[in-house]
Amino acid sequence: MALFEYKFPELGEGIHEGEIVKMLVKAGDTVTDETILMEVQNDKAVVEVPCPVEGKIVSVAVKDGQVCTIGELVMTIEVTGEMPAASMHQGSSHAAPAVAVAAPPAAAPAPAAVAAPAAAPAAAAVPAAAPTGSAGREVLATPSVRKLAREKGITLAEVTPTGKHGRVTREDVEGFGGAGTAATAATDAAAPVADETAAAPAASSVQVVTSGDRVEERIPFKGIRKIIANAMVKSVYTAPHVTLMDEIDVSALVALRNRTKPLAEKKGVKLTYLPFIVKALVAACRQFPVMNAMIDEEKQEIVYKKYYNIGIATDTDNGLLVPVIHDADRKNVWSVAAAIKDLAVRGREGKLSPNEMKGGTISITNIGSVGGMFFTPVINFPEVAILGAGRITEKPVVKNGEIAVGHVMALSLSFDHRIVDGATAQSFLNYIKQLLADPELLVLEV
Repeated sequence: MALFEYKFPELGEGIHEGEIVKMLVKAGDTVTDETILMEVQNDKAVVEVPCPVEGKIVSVAVKDGQVCTIGELVMTIEVTGEMPAASMHQGSSHAAPAVAVAAPPAAAPAPAAVAAPAAAPAAAAVPAAAPTGSAGREVLATPSVRKLAREKGITLAEVTPTGKHGRVTREDVEGFGGAGTAATAATDAAAPVADETAAAPAASSVQVVTSGDRVEERIPFKGIRKIIANAMVKSVYTAPHVTLMDEIDVSALVALRNRTKPLAEKKGVKLTYLPFIVKALVAACRQFPVMNAMIDEEKQEIVYKKYYNIGIATDTDNGLLVPVIHDADRKNVWSVAAAIKDLAVRGREGKLSPNEMKGGTISITNIGSVGGMFFTPVINFPEVAILGAGRITEKPVVKNGEIAVGHVMALSLSFDHRIVDGATAQSFLNYIKQLLADPELLVLEV
């Protein structure tokens, strides 16, 4: 048997560190390649990290709440099964390769902790580079599946994973056709988000301070709350925000929704106003491409995106999440409504994958769902705009020279004034208003 030094893996493209929310194993535990070792918070979500080998844990070098960088020693495992054919971390230039060290003599006690070796001894077996996906991320697969792939001459990075946590299974390898699978390689690193409650501060980290009759409770500023804070600060201090506020009579849209709600129920879809806003936003982005763009800070270029991925700001017990409806332009209102509900439910349950939290081109935040009207939403940087939807209220409106009661929706649009001019932003908002006021026109556009 040999000792396997498990190093902190790359959890996503461009992510170099992560906070250990909860370590799920301890020294002495027996693990398999299906065991979840720990829950880690990266800049997108909480992810479950599976074990790459079978064996017994000798020592654990990290603890809950610790921030680890790629290549940092996490634990040492005495391997009872097949050693991994490759390092699980070679996908990143920052990651140190895992090293298989010759097991100590039986008479010698196992060390309490194994430090990261400065140099491998002569007897050490250094694994070869790990197969990685197109984005340089690790491919998750058991040793037996890796062996099968080698025997068949198949590159694991080209196989579409269908197993738990994005693993490549034996069936995936045996059914591999070798064509058209590279496009899905980005899902290799996707793992289910852990239960939201795992990100809550542990009871031992809460400090209650009493000064006379004044009581304060202090908890660590970390995890998803700190990530949200950093994102907000980066957005506000990088992109000069300007917010336009307007309102629109959506009485026709209200009537359309009321007429179609019974049909939506038959389809098993909860039809709110948000799917219509999504479709109006996509149509407006087509008319005003700069609103669906971003600035490449490194190359100093404006990138006009020809696809429409709409982020939906979602309030959860664990903080603000922005899951993304990919290719919203290719979905009808029913499909968008179903996607919104699915993403919101799984977001609140902590079951979104990192892939569902990235790739947005413009976002929507619905403060109206909690009774708000006008506000100044913060752009989901590096996007250049975010549309805020306020509540719909009954107000007096003028129709054909007469005062009538109308259903009026509040809208707030924040935009990055570096590349979006005020007149362009207002024209963009006017077009959205026009579509929401006239659902027939919206149908023609989508």
